[in-house]
Amino acid sequence: MLWSTAYGGTVWVPGMSGSIEVNVTSYQAQRFSTIMRQQYDFSCGSAAVASLLTYHYQDPVSEQDVFSGMLELADVEKVRREGFSMLDMKRFLEHRGYVADGFRMPLKGLREQIRLPAIALVTLDGYRHFIIIKGISDQSVLVGDPARGIKEYARSVFERQWDGAAFVIRSHLAQGRSSFYQAGDWPPLAKAPFSAAEEGPGIGHSMPYWPSSREW
Repeated sequence: MLWSTAYGGTVWVPGMSGSIEVNVTSYQAQRFSTIMRQQYDFSCGSAAVASLLTYHYQDPVSEQDVFSGMLELADVEKVRREGFSMLDMKRFLEHRGYVADGFRMPLKGLREQIRLPAIALVTLDGYRHFIIIKGISDQSVLVGDPARGIKEYARSVFERQWDGAAFVIRSHLAQGRSSFYQAGDWPPLAKAPFSAAEEGPGIGHSMPYWPSSREW
């Protein structure tokens, strides 16, 4: 018997000794199992921060709470014009007790030395968009996208559309590193290409280059 898993629910499978109840998780739910779907066109930043805290640092928080908290600490008029920036994220996280910074760095440094989940700014479908880098392998980057869910991209494709800035939590290192995915334990995912874009949220301040000598 064949059935679709596009929608979640309970499926009864007939068997020789009766029927078996099987809980089916929809593909849509699987895609957003460890990334929060952004509620508004302009809220990818707050959804990314909420997802980072909830799924990588065991600090559950809603997108709405992050949105409100970031807005309280930000330049409201600038947010209305440009959306949230990495500087707004930094202020919010520090207010919550974390040490967080953004750096420009290569994927190699993020994978081999820092080894932490990171919020990154990419160009996607005509807009600049915040996502979470959840893991990196030799050929691929595992991404949590607040608009599209969990996706895997070829490194060469990702690097063309990434501006090189990565925002990481520098405190709680053991917790962060334990949630950074390694090759081999990634779920099977559909590949979807990035496309060119120029508009949308920004970094918000001058981004220093990654200090490769820093102890992480």
